[in-house]
Amino acid sequence: MTMLHRRDYAPQAPGTLDGVRVLDLSRLICGNTMTQLMADFGAEVIKVEFGDGDTLRAWETAGIDINWKFYGRNKKSLWMDLRKERARDLLLRLVPGAAIFIESFRPGALEEMALSPARLLEINPRLVVVRISGWGQDGPYHRRPGFGSIIEGMSGFASMNGFADREPVLPPTYLADSIAGLYGCSAAMMALREAEKADGRGQVIDLPLLDPLFTILGPHAAAHRLTGRVKPRMGSRSGNSAPRNVYRCRDGRYIGVVASIQKMAERLLRAIGGDALAADPRFATNSDRVKNVEALDAVIGRFIGERTLDENLEFFGDADITAGPIYDIAQIVQDPHVVEREIVADYPDADMEWFPMHHVVPRLSATPGAIHSPAPRLGEHNREILRGLGVDDGAYADLLAQGALRESAAG
Repeated sequence: MTMLHRRDYAPQAPGTLDGVRVLDLSRLICGNTMTQLMADFGAEVIKVEFGDGDTLRAWETAGIDINWKFYGRNKKSLWMDLRKERARDLLLRLVPGAAIFIESFRPGALEEMALSPARLLEINPRLVVVRISGWGQDGPYHRRPGFGSIIEGMSGFASMNGFADREPVLPPTYLADSIAGLYGCSAAMMALREAEKADGRGQVIDLPLLDPLFTILGPHAAAHRLTGRVKPRMGSRSGNSAPRNVYRCRDGRYIGVVASIQKMAERLLRAIGGDALAADPRFATNSDRVKNVEALDAVIGRFIGERTLDENLEFFGDADITAGPIYDIAQIVQDPHVVEREIVADYPDADMEWFPMHHVVPRLSATPGAIHSPAPRLGEHNREILRGLGVDDGAYADLLAQGALRESAAG
């Protein structure tokens, strides 16, 4: 079995976002996706945690908080009780030195804590404020709770996902949150670019989970208006091009085959059936292939079903046809391409000895990101951060006594 590369945490070094301080008051996946990407490229991300800390700390597998370890890397933890006025005052003292402020409270909650964007921008006119919510800061649903799974259902995604004779299928991963997090990071960088201009100003980014996911579904609203039809669930097929499907091999494993452009489709047909199949009028054009997809998949399926996965991969590879194995997680982490590029590598961990961590994405040639620290303990950086505000040991002890700050047992 191929072993993952083992890596030590890289020394802290200036990155593309060196000097950018981010105050992250969000919880769960969306905000942590945003700030993990920022932290990987050198931003100082301060997770302002309260209560039991970020909810990800409680999502455990085999008793270990692997979600927090995964999304919390490269960050610092400041634990404070934002119900206390002194804690909120400390937070406001951090705002002048921050470039980005991220929150995911229900719309209106920030204002109720006297931490409205207007007040934050008054303290720091160049601040970028990102407001994460399910539905947005306005509209009739803006006060509703909006977890990603509900968004994935309402956005139209689930209605298109799965097979026609079965119920709609929600994604098995954090799709809405992750997509919104990537959009949010991009938006924050655009807003930061504006704020850094000579006459630049900060601004507020309204980042709901719904809008980004609906956007990536493509022009389905236009297709519906043109045709009056709702796109049905099609399993692994595509309504735009054919062939595109998952096929079962003789050994019970599966292969994905896609021939979205005309020359690739012609090459595929000729490879598995010779000139006669390539000349079949049912498969002459993409429109013909989409219309006759059942017959097309039957031909391809029979060919693939007579061979093992490895035999199919060798055949399609030799024919220069786009095909690839359908992996599970145990298989992909052992793939030689994944191993050589260190798409995932093992890092030292207190609970697991070695924790498999995905590589920094994307890869920049001149200013690459790095993994320089594991996810922090709750409140691990309290003293370090507050010393920067001039909070001495006596004042710190007083804040602890009043409950404005808390420390983890190890912190």
